[in-house]
Amino acid sequence: MSHTTHLAGLGRAELTLFLRSKANLVSALLVPLMLVFTMKVILDQFDLSGAGLTMGPVMISSAAGIILLMGLYAPLTSIYVMRREQLILKRLRSGEVGDLTILLGAAVPVVAAVPVQFLIISAGITVVAGTGAPAAPLLAVIGIVLGTALITALAALTTVLARTAETAQIAVLPGMFLLPLTSGTYVPLEILPHGVQEVLRFFPLTPVTDLVRSGWTGSLSVADAAVRTATLLVWIALTAWAVRRSFRWEPRT
Repeated sequence: MSHTTHLAGLGRAELTLFLRSKANLVSALLVPLMLVFTMKVILDQFDLSGAGLTMGPVMISSAAGIILLMGLYAPLTSIYVMRREQLILKRLRSGEVGDLTILLGAAVPVVAAVPVQFLIISAGITVVAGTGAPAAPLLAVIGIVLGTALITALAALTTVLARTAETAQIAVLPGMFLLPLTSGTYVPLEILPHGVQEVLRFFPLTPVTDLVRSGWTGSLSVADAAVRTATLLVWIALTAWAVRRSFRWEPRT
């Protein structure tokens, strides 16, 4: 059987399990939506116009970060840990299925939900805020695709810190706290001192919010967009390398 066939089979099985759980549906679909519109209340406290920003693109870039963290990172980390504790990963690995196919198969439902959520939320914000059509939609697509790859790898890496599905909810807390704070997801970096902005530009999730926002504003030059893309690719490569070295396929004793 081909890798594609294996991946499709695992993806269908995971999607069935995902849809059976109301908790999964709430955490992956409804919670990000609620948080995005809560962000408007927070953003209203800042002088966005004074920083050269407008509400619509800022909310859309915030939505990207929130969806990746709340809709992908947290639930996928728990999924990986649960499948490990159920010995599913061990059994699959003892057969013909490759390691990457196993990890991607488990991620199919939550990964597939990311673009759907982003399209719905960004369309809603665009209409409500009167933002208009994206000026450079390819940049937004690059940000979401590479951001999804990074967060998927980060979820796999975070399982190293979790012994059980319950502790997985604790293991994700540092990432859930630090990634949005250092990426402009909660507070636009433009409001911070210039030196701090330049340092945070190279943090893992920052290129995602920059690329997505520029997808609507077209503010990034080709060179700046290339730097953001390269930064994301480096983080993806480093995280994937760490996963390959440290991911546990069997329950921790």
